[in-house]
Amino acid sequence: MHEFLRGTAWEAASLTPIAGDASARQYARLDQPPAILMTDPSGDTLRFAQIASTLTDAGLCPPKIYAHDPNQGLMIISDLGQTDFAQHLTQSPDDEPALYKAATDVLCQLHDKNITIDVPGMTHKTAADMIGLAAEFYANDPTKAPPLCDAMLSAFKSHVDPSLHLALRDYHAENLIWRPIKIGTDRVGLLDFQDACMAPLGYDLMSLIRDARRDVDDTVGKAIMLQFCNHIGRDMTEMSAHLACVGAQRNLRILGIFARLASQGGKPHYLQLIPRVWRYLMSDLSHPALGNLNKMVMSILPPPNAQNRQGQYRQSQYQQRLSPK
Repeated sequence: MHEFLRGTAWEAASLTPIAGDASARQYARLDQPPAILMTDPSGDTLRFAQIASTLTDAGLCPPKIYAHDPNQGLMIISDLGQTDFAQHLTQSPDDEPALYKAATDVLCQLHDKNITIDVPGMTHKTAADMIGLAAEFYANDPTKAPPLCDAMLSAFKSHVDPSLHLALRDYHAENLIWRPIKIGTDRVGLLDFQDACMAPLGYDLMSLIRDARRDVDDTVGKAIMLQFCNHIGRDMTEMSAHLACVGAQRNLRILGIFARLASQGGKPHYLQLIPRVWRYLMSDLSHPALGNLNKMVMSILPPPNAQNRQGQYRQSQYQQRLSPK
């Protein structure tokens, strides 16, 4: 790392570690001048650079890349700011409608660019297969993955537009930096987009509304859903089954990911987020068009309820996995 910094403006800078995400990536804030050092043990920083360039060309606001060593997985990027949406809204909750409208403006602009890029595609089959994690790690029964995935595939085939659009994938309040002194879409700094993919229409919108880490006001969620649908020229009632299905798919996968992080990744704090994810899942599965999927989910996955006889969030099983053998 010191060799990487040598010869740059940050050769003598101090490093202050900052919170990362669910991945193994690590981040540190550099001073003199302000910047961020990103370290990716997987070495997969080329995808980040590719997506950052694409977003910049689209007139959006990802970090600038000042230095990059893909062989070591090291990158110095611009510091977009220290206040993400979640932090700002903790102090100024009345700003939620304005911030979420600004975040949706970004999605509208991204949609208008109609970007095609060489990243993985979330086809109907891929989307269905991705939720097998919920059976394997949340329900702790891998044998239930095939019927669960089949039910999701059937729902996608019936209700989800097969066209694919660039999605940043982890588009939520903690990955959006609020920059109120800027104008337009430059007010929203974009982070954690290296796992971008081509996904169904509105995938990032549902990621924003169904935020696993904070409760989004239902009125705000409906308002930005209407904003997005109006912008792309689609009737929201007509799009409701599509968006509900996309939201359900995303949260079923998140249930599996969070359970796996708790049981195998040494991160039990993700258990605390599961009840919110479940509430969002139930909200989307309540759509009349998703009745069959709802029945399948309820027959396989136990609710994370303190009164559930299987135990709160199935913590007993998770904790057993976490305990040394």
